[in-house]
Amino acid sequence: MSGGGNTAYGRKRFQRSRAHFTDRITADGRDGWPVEAGRYRLVVSRACPWASRSLVSRRLLGLEDALSLAIADPIQDDRSWRFTLDAGDRDPVLGIRFLSEAYDLRETGYPGGVSVPAIVDVPSGRLVTNDYQRITLDLATEWTALHRDGAPDLYPKALRDEIDAVMADVYEDVNNGVYRAGFATGQAQYEEAYARLFRRLELLAERLAGQRYLVGDTITEADIRLFTTLVRFDAVYHGHFKCNRWKLTENRVLWAYVRDLYQTPGFGDTVDFDHIKRHYYQVHSGINPTGIVPLGPDLAGWAAPHHREELGGRPFGDGTPPGPVPEAERVPASGRP
Repeated sequence: MSGGGNTAYGRKRFQRSRAHFTDRITADGRDGWPVEAGRYRLVVSRACPWASRSLVSRRLLGLEDALSLAIADPIQDDRSWRFTLDAGDRDPVLGIRFLSEAYDLRETGYPGGVSVPAIVDVPSGRLVTNDYQRITLDLATEWTALHRDGAPDLYPKALRDEIDAVMADVYEDVNNGVYRAGFATGQAQYEEAYARLFRRLELLAERLAGQRYLVGDTITEADIRLFTTLVRFDAVYHGHFKCNRWKLTENRVLWAYVRDLYQTPGFGDTVDFDHIKRHYYQVHSGINPTGIVPLGPDLAGWAAPHHREELGGRPFGDGTPPGPVPEAERVPASGRP
């Protein structure tokens, strides 16, 4: 999710930018960035679904000590994501006020906006990658030497073709579909995105009616990518983005599925509903010019029993749940049900 140009949201045709910086951090360091504990810093916004994927993956794999975390203010300005949640309005590790400073050290006058997730090389202060589609796959497959004991296999080789196919449909119609609907500048454009979104959600509900997870009997990257959109659905996409055929709470299968994941360690403990709502309603001034943030929806239902365990499945496969959230990374009470 990019920062900058807040008044333009909803006033110009929406097009998802491709990541411009696509270097990979790999076990063999073939792009010049070898996996190394403590060398890199992951910059996220808890408001952003694309960044939230990396938060979930990092927690499930137990990479908290190996890959440090910077959390940006959910309200960015036209200079990009800012570190106003930290003392002195600077990231304590990188020493910068805006994420754009790490981008500028990598390339001056780069095309596109300043987006999260971003991984920054701490010694040089330079951006390494903002490739939101690749970052989590590499955390799962290239960072294995630094995974915790009992870390799940989020991208198992035997299932990758099916996972990739499911993720492609989810990306096109759901992850990106809510944005195409919400930022549409014409009725036909909005209606097409809306129709594709709800058709895909209905197909996903059919798939999940008889199986606990999207692919196989364990949590995979596909579930992470669907979760980060679904967890925001009623809070922002239903109203703010006009994706209002029904609320997620009105779909029996998807509501149970997303609650199951939310209650799984590594998922809900990364979600900050306060950041989510304030970002969408206050930053997208082209859509919500008053900046008023709705008080609802009621979040109490997130803790209700989901009964998805009756379908079987092993959340972490042969592994184990992640440990407690590090104290410094706990979501404040204002962002939890």
